Amino acid sequence: MITKKDLENVHQRILPYIHRTPVLTSHLLNEMAGAEIFFKCENFQRMGAFKMRGAVNAILNLSEEKRQKGVVTHSSGNFAQAVSLAAKSAGVPACIVMPSSAPQVKKDAVKGYGGQVTDCPPTLEEREKAAQKIIDETGATFIHPSNDLDVIYGQGTAALELLQDHPNLEYVITPVGGGGLIAGTALAVHFASTTCKTIGAEPFEVDDAYRSLQTGKIETNETTNTIADGLKTQLGDKNFPIIKEHVSEIIRVEEKEIVSALKLIWERMKIIVEPSSAVAFAAVLREKEKFRGKKIGIIISGGNVDLSDLPF
Repeated sequence: MITKKDLENVHQRILPYIHRTPVLTSHLLNEMAGAEIFFKCENFQRMGAFKMRGAVNAILNLSEEKRQKGVVTHSSGNFAQAVSLAAKSAGVPACIVMPSSAPQVKKDAVKGYGGQVTDCPPTLEEREKAAQKIIDETGATFIHPSNDLDVIYGQGTAALELLQDHPNLEYVITPVGGGGLIAGTALAVHFASTTCKTIGAEPFEVDDAYRSLQTGKIETNETTNTIADGLKTQLGDKNFPIIKEHVSEIIRVEEKEIVSALKLIWERMKIIVEPSSAVAFAAVLREKEKFRGKKIGIIISGGNVDLSDLPF
């Protein structure tokens, strides 16, 4: 298993390719929550989300021979852009399988970052089949958006930076989708502090991670009717053991609570964040008694928003 020194080495390796993002605070939001909140703003990360960290680490860890053959992933959102930009930064070819249902603006962003887009029907089975075809034809290496240890370790560097800047935090809260961010965060918290706890935040509409912690096995969602479109994926066999060991709990929030938290961040902090990012702040507002008077770190996961489809 990875050590604290290993995680610090990951951070040093990816540092030339990423931004060390700012930590912002708001007196008004602190008053509303009854706590002291430090927002780690990965919406200011290159390509607009934390996923750049994991993508860079996974690509830099490839041998020279594998780099020449390129990388492939399947994603409809932030990881597609992250792999494209990370690969371009490292001089590695990238093929991105995207469902036909993905917004054109996201496909254009991937192409703008140098990724080669392959369209496929919008099912996981078809995405995996298309990715496998590219692997068979080119010998490219597949990088999973969240269930890959190199990706997980890369994602953990956001919390590592947050705790370097604010070592006295009592909680670090992240949204939970595929599990890469919360698993990496939980490792960083485990290494950096003996008193700080990692908590996940998740919509009731896609509460598979919450149920997975309850049952001890990976659960799935029957439906995914949430505004937090980045949290519709499920946990994997690489990140779930880390989550089981190091995440103290997962708090679920209602859709209206997500929208309310999202609006507050936009209005009061003057920053653009995506709905998935607001889920962690919504959890603090929902559980005010639990967090009253505490020092809390929140990972703002990203800021890639469809401005034509805002909930307010």
